[in-house]
Amino acid sequence: MFYYLSGTVAETEANLAVIDCGGVGYACATTNYTLSQLKKGAQAKLYTYLNVREDAMELFGFYSRSELRCFKLLIGVSGVGPKAALAILSSNTPENLTMAIVTENEKALTAVPGIGKKIAQRIILELKDKLAKAEDELSFSGVSGAAMPAAVQGDKAKEAAAALSVLGYGPAEINMALKGVDMASLPLEEIIRQALKHMVK
Repeated sequence: MFYYLSGTVAETEANLAVIDCGGVGYACATTNYTLSQLKKGAQAKLYTYLNVREDAMELFGFYSRSELRCFKLLIGVSGVGPKAALAILSSNTPENLTMAIVTENEKALTAVPGIGKKIAQRIILELKDKLAKAEDELSFSGVSGAAMPAAVQGDKAKEAAAALSVLGYGPAEINMALKGVDMASLPLEEIIRQALKHMVK
């Protein structure tokens, strides 16, 4: 229903940002990361997700599409609701969450209040599967060599590309991010970290 909201930041408080769009204040539940990017009275654009329940309609807003994409992935995991997803993304950036999934780092998730070991394991298991599917799609969807780096033929590069794809980056962006990264000698974690650094430049 809503793709994004663009307007003035009217109010901010814990896990909430109110964006004034033409005189209407939209209350968006959000994360610590998004709140850290907002300034009261300044212009802002939040990518949104509308959660419709029988008894309520909740609007969630995020500073980046990567964060929104991670939120959608998290609430797709059985047993993880919107509040838990917000808590996870308040403690982890999309990049850190991706790294936690790729490296199966349960501690990065169990450090979040309300997230126990079983939920953390389920998140890693289910989202690892999505990474694997993204990897298969990158391998077999007919993506041309021009769109993907030649090095993607290597397993580490395919896994790195799949992780970036799940974060919402397109083939051309992934190609640019992986250019110049030493696929042969670096571990997967470092390849992804370096690629993400290129993304934010």
